[in-house]
Amino acid sequence: MTEVGVWLIGFALIYTFILIGVGTISRKRAHKTGYFVGGRTFNKWMVAFCITGLFSGSTFISVLELSYLTGISAVWYGVAETIQVLIIAYLIIGPFRKKLVVTVSGMIGEKYGRKALGIGGAITAFAFPMWSVATSIGFASAIHVFTGISLTASIAFTAFLLYFYLRAGGMWSIATTQTLNFFVFILMFGVGIYAVLLNPGLDGLTAFAVEKPAMFSLNAVGNQVIVAWMGTFLVNVILAQAAFQMALSCKTPEEGQKGLKLAALFGVPFILLAIVFGVAAAIVVPGYSQGLVALPHYLTEVLPAPLVGLFFLGVWACALSWGAPCQFSGATSLGKDVGAALNPKATEAQLVSYTKKALLLLTFLMIAFGVLRTEQSAWWNILAWTLRNSSTFAPVVAVLFWKPATRTSVVYSMVVGFSAGLGWYALSGWSVSEFHLNIHPVWVGMSANLMTIMAITFIQKGNQMIAVPRAVLTRSGYGILAGFLTLLMLLAIRFQEIYVNGLLGLSLFLLLVTVWIGVMKVFPEIRSLAEALFRTDPLEVEYAIESGIKE
Repeated sequence: MTEVGVWLIGFALIYTFILIGVGTISRKRAHKTGYFVGGRTFNKWMVAFCITGLFSGSTFISVLELSYLTGISAVWYGVAETIQVLIIAYLIIGPFRKKLVVTVSGMIGEKYGRKALGIGGAITAFAFPMWSVATSIGFASAIHVFTGISLTASIAFTAFLLYFYLRAGGMWSIATTQTLNFFVFILMFGVGIYAVLLNPGLDGLTAFAVEKPAMFSLNAVGNQVIVAWMGTFLVNVILAQAAFQMALSCKTPEEGQKGLKLAALFGVPFILLAIVFGVAAAIVVPGYSQGLVALPHYLTEVLPAPLVGLFFLGVWACALSWGAPCQFSGATSLGKDVGAALNPKATEAQLVSYTKKALLLLTFLMIAFGVLRTEQSAWWNILAWTLRNSSTFAPVVAVLFWKPATRTSVVYSMVVGFSAGLGWYALSGWSVSEFHLNIHPVWVGMSANLMTIMAITFIQKGNQMIAVPRAVLTRSGYGILAGFLTLLMLLAIRFQEIYVNGLLGLSLFLLLVTVWIGVMKVFPEIRSLAEALFRTDPLEVEYAIESGIKE
């Protein structure tokens, strides 16, 4: 074990004991105020620290690695994440807080029944350890380099630490831990800035920009990857379960909104400094295939051992700040939602017990994922989003906006969407940036999800649909039609360009979305059986009046 390894393990163990102490204290608060959402008593600062740790900690790790490999184009990952947080703050937090949402799968199950609850909870739980392992790879890489301990063992160490302190206090463990992590981040930033000033320095960065201009290109990572980041984060605004669980633990929707805005502001340094640190490492220690392995080598060439250990304590905090909420939220879906689906008479105490057992199961699943792939942490994040969004996007939209959707259509849409996204990744050889037919799996999965829910709903309830054809003759109806025709024309005229740039999947998905918006507008309700027999249209007149349409 190197000297840096001694400092690193020492800092990690000290911090671990602090976290265990925090978990012990949090256990008392959890008993008093609630295990899953902390009694909904968080203020804006607690929400801000929680969300900053959740999204910015993960973004820091992903952007750090990406910037070593592709330069400043990694900034788009951070931009997409920031836009997501702001949209949640302005549009989502209020309505979801009023519904007292705990999990996305719970929201689906509340409307579409136990089978939907169980399948949605299981798929969601399966995805969350992927997010957890994505950031754990950063700290595990440092342990591997400095101590010789395998990456698998390092990830296992991270996973079991998450298990022990989350099991103790639930949401209160996350809140208190995220606050501690925030101040560790500040220490990490200070050490990293000092390292960059020492080597390569500002002159070295300027010279590198001239020598390797591709590293300072905003699209070096590839248009398809950037579009996938943007699309995935934007779609994720109504599916960001771990963020909802923390933000919705607030006292009021207004407190949650303020906390999310602060988190978006706090996240900016994470994005910019990750790029600076990654590019600096590429200058000093080029040639590594894994940016997170190159970083430890870079820092050991520049800094004394204690400072290197302190920097990677911050990386450890990043892993915890993302991994802890992900593991807890996944365990909530598996324990609370799947548990309730299998045992609808379960008490709150039983559901908490199921969730604690689910935490242990997801711990082993996280380790298994770490064994399967230990490079490209951003890949794990996007795979998880692909699988979760491909299964729950259409059902959540249906819960919020489309009453006709049936229980069967929701269940099949989750299974088909999940299978399509996973299958397309397999066809693409599990690649980071090269995909079958040049279409990213996320668009395939979500398109299958949408088509399934529409098709089965019409098959089952088509004769009971209340058609409002005059909905097309409104301003929004004209807008939807214009959007569809514009997309169709662009696809026809510039097909080759769209295909080559990896935008075909997104274009087809957007076409499908406009069709569904039109369907939701024209078929907003279903008749009762009696109304279906007499073919009455009670909503058509009401809709015409509300839309200002004169007969």
